[in-house]
Amino acid sequence: MEINWYPGHMAKARRLLIDQLGRVDVVIELCDARLPDSSRNPELVRLARGKKHILLLNKADLAEPNATHGWLQAFRAQGLTAAPYSATAGRPKEILELIGGAAREAVERAAARGMKKIVRCMVVGVPNVGKSTLINRLYGGGIARTGDRPGVTRANQWVNIGPYLQLMDSPGLMWPKLDDQTAARRLCYIGSVKDAVVDLPMLTICLLEDLAAVKPEAVRERFRVEDPSLRGVELLDAVCRGRGFLLKGAQSDYDRCCAVVLDEFRAGKCGRITLEKPPAPAREEDQEKA
Repeated sequence: MEINWYPGHMAKARRLLIDQLGRVDVVIELCDARLPDSSRNPELVRLARGKKHILLLNKADLAEPNATHGWLQAFRAQGLTAAPYSATAGRPKEILELIGGAAREAVERAAARGMKKIVRCMVVGVPNVGKSTLINRLYGGGIARTGDRPGVTRANQWVNIGPYLQLMDSPGLMWPKLDDQTAARRLCYIGSVKDAVVDLPMLTICLLEDLAAVKPEAVRERFRVEDPSLRGVELLDAVCRGRGFLLKGAQSDYDRCCAVVLDEFRAGKCGRITLEKPPAPAREEDQEKA
């Protein structure tokens, strides 16, 4: 199953983003806490280099807490300001404090010249990681369009958060060639890639296998599968039988099964799960050699 998805509006959005980068003080990048590595666009990371950079592991309420802690340690060891967050339930004060810390030097320079600095932040990330939801949370209302599918935000949108803070909501950006197909597949799990361009039965099998590898009890309990060690179509059939997704003649209803499995994972109904293990902390002797 080869996955590549880079619709035309993203190329235009990338050009607009590059044009606006020179005007911002802080870049706020969102990734999905369940996939902290795969859900980061390496091109966005490169473009934001040299800017004050905040990385939010969004949907942390759906991820495994110990894994999130490990990922935060790894990102902070790289010099990033990283924090867990839930854009649907987190406190705006937490993010405003992070922005204030990142922009402190620019604010102080302006104050030394007798000016009140308007801090401009750009919110970036792959599709469907919660950028618009975060902005709405900080704004206190529904000013940015949101949706549970990629491509809802099509153009840059500036939003005023009080008199001295502006946020730019940018379209979710993929990168032109998804060389790492494991990462591409995982982006499909969280809805960053349109379902219409993917083989959904194969994608659902891959998701179920990944879930069974990290948390077999979730597959057993949520999908009523007695043997989570099953693989391939046998595993998909077991879910169909366990959840009653059957057509006439007791044939598996794959369409319904795929829709439900993907929707329930995306909504966090399978429990708190992180599909990517954090890197092991560097040993002291390794750090000394470096």
